[in-house]
Amino acid sequence: MLEEGSVETRTARGGVLILGGGFAGAYVARLLGQRGATIVSRENFMLYTPLLPEAASGTLEPRHTVVPLRVMCPQAELLLGELTAVDLAGRTATVETEGGTRTVRWLELVLALGAVPRTVPVPGLADNGLSFKSLPDAINLRNHVLRELEAADAEQDEAARRARLSFVFVGAGYAGVEALAELSDLVDDALRYYPRLRDTPRRWAIVDAAPKILPEIPSRLGEYAARELAERGVEIYVGTTLASISDREAVLGDGTRIPTRTMVWTAGVRPNPLLRELELPLDDRGRVEVDEFLRVRGLDGVWALGDCARVPNTRSAEPDPPTCQHALRQARRLAKNIAGTPEPYGYRMLGQVATLGRYKGIADVMGLRLRGFPGWFVTRSYHLYQLPLAQRRLRVVVDWTVALLFRRDVVELGMLGQPERLD
Repeated sequence: MLEEGSVETRTARGGVLILGGGFAGAYVARLLGQRGATIVSRENFMLYTPLLPEAASGTLEPRHTVVPLRVMCPQAELLLGELTAVDLAGRTATVETEGGTRTVRWLELVLALGAVPRTVPVPGLADNGLSFKSLPDAINLRNHVLRELEAADAEQDEAARRARLSFVFVGAGYAGVEALAELSDLVDDALRYYPRLRDTPRRWAIVDAAPKILPEIPSRLGEYAARELAERGVEIYVGTTLASISDREAVLGDGTRIPTRTMVWTAGVRPNPLLRELELPLDDRGRVEVDEFLRVRGLDGVWALGDCARVPNTRSAEPDPPTCQHALRQARRLAKNIAGTPEPYGYRMLGQVATLGRYKGIADVMGLRLRGFPGWFVTRSYHLYQLPLAQRRLRVVVDWTVALLFRRDVVELGMLGQPERLD
């Protein structure tokens, strides 16, 4: 056991140190196999982010959207802690753990630090906005929505009741659209237990500065998604922004005022700000600059991938977008480059998929465009295929089957992680 203030020095397993245990970093460690690696992560799991909306709505057990790193990467060493410094010249990294400070020597360094929510200076955003990037965010959003139903049921004032049943999502990309659709299903299902609220109008709104929702997908599928949401009563505000948010209302850039107690921020991500402290070559967005081999420009033995890197794609005119689909292919190439002779990275995207709530979805797979139930089925099948470990896939399938056979659970568990003190 280390004495207080002491520092332990060790060498990364296999000489490979991976900073970040997200989708990109975890897959590099898994694909390196018996060569081994040391992963530095704040959590002991990898989050499969496309399943977050279903965790928020209660369709999936939250634990089933994550994969334990020690199970996923059995040949790797996990160092749970906070990265505090990287010495590129000395090839060491300093990590603060529960047991003290660790210095790790490396021969190959992999930067997979991911991204954080991208925010703008909107008045009231920090105090009144809800993030939707992590598993705690998803659980918090679910608890918040269910608490608003309870509060609305207790309200005597009709205007206040309507405000508590109004929900605003800022950001009309995949995360925003899928989260809104899933939470809308949750509220619709839960209202059968609130007879006093059945006649109270619900209001759902999605806001984006782009000229349309889901701008990443083909126009016809995006238009279908917009029509589907509109038919469900969702108000779509495009070409505008959030001007301010208080604990009583959201004000949009076009002057629209929406009384609400719930504003969810899903308007994009930005690279981990820790990257700016590591003296790395960064682009204007703060992403690490890498070459076609995924090596950080100008640095030998240093690699980067995933949401924190600007990855050129030899099979595309544009750098890779921050998606799990691309991170997985980058991880495959990077693991091979570390283990053998480096080759350029190139990947042609197979397609894009998204769910729009219960039995509705859109999919563009190798030029085949599907919508409605076929799109929903393909989307779920794709996510199941991408989820690592057979045991995790089976747990997800069981959750989906239970959701088909039984009514949705509406228990609010905001007290979890806040046990009462023993006096």
